Amino acid sequence: MKNSILILTAFFVSLGVQAQFGKKLLKKGNVDAVKKVTKAATLSDDDMAALSIQSVQWMDENNPIAEVGSPYGDRLAKLVEDLENEDGLQLNFKVYEVVDVNAFATPDGSVRVMAGLMDLMTDAELLSVIGHEIGHVKLGHSKKRYQSAYTISAAKDAAMTNTAAGKVLADDQIGGFVENVLNAQFSQSNESASDEYGFKFLVKHGFDYHGMEGAFQKLADLSGDGGKGALTSSHPGSAKRAARAKEWAAKEDAK
Repeated sequence: MKNSILILTAFFVSLGVQAQFGKKLLKKGNVDAVKKVTKAATLSDDDMAALSIQSVQWMDENNPIAEVGSPYGDRLAKLVEDLENEDGLQLNFKVYEVVDVNAFATPDGSVRVMAGLMDLMTDAELLSVIGHEIGHVKLGHSKKRYQSAYTISAAKDAAMTNTAAGKVLADDQIGGFVENVLNAQFSQSNESASDEYGFKFLVKHGFDYHGMEGAFQKLADLSGDGGKGALTSSHPGSAKRAARAKEWAAKEDAK
């Protein structure tokens, strides 16, 4: 397996983007930055879709993608067959051949799974993670995360400009924006809601819903600290989430 060009657990912290601190900014640039800060809270759906696609394209270009015919690519394709149109969302799926135990989804419906996660988990466990990530998109969490990251980017860099059609950030700014996406982490309530969505997703499609418990338990075991920091670096910890998923599964079994 290839190592990632950029480390996903740090969400591409090592991308080498130059900070803009210390630069003398023109007055017009400062005014433009303030406008972008204001606009960030009300990004249109079209702007959000363009920004999401732009960021995913950048990530796809900077990480090795498992091709059709490869073990990782074929395994994911089989797992998500017929899921391209899910709960009103248009989804697309790819595997990054990197060692990270991670997965994420963006507001446009792009779901990316890391090979390290696939090595660790069974099919049922992977589907529970995929359902969880879809939940973040469907419930609007991913959009809010992007809005927050865009606000931070605009506030610290007055030199950003709208570029060609279909782009929200200049090409030399998108890497820094991707880094900010990670820093704008999901809240505990968002994670809990996406867990519940993911479990219902498993039940809806007749998948093995016991997989969610297994997924979180493996992350808890992997982290060595009760599950904190695993996969999403969010709370509640993976051990608690595994216990909750076990309760949901027991109730479903009893039906």
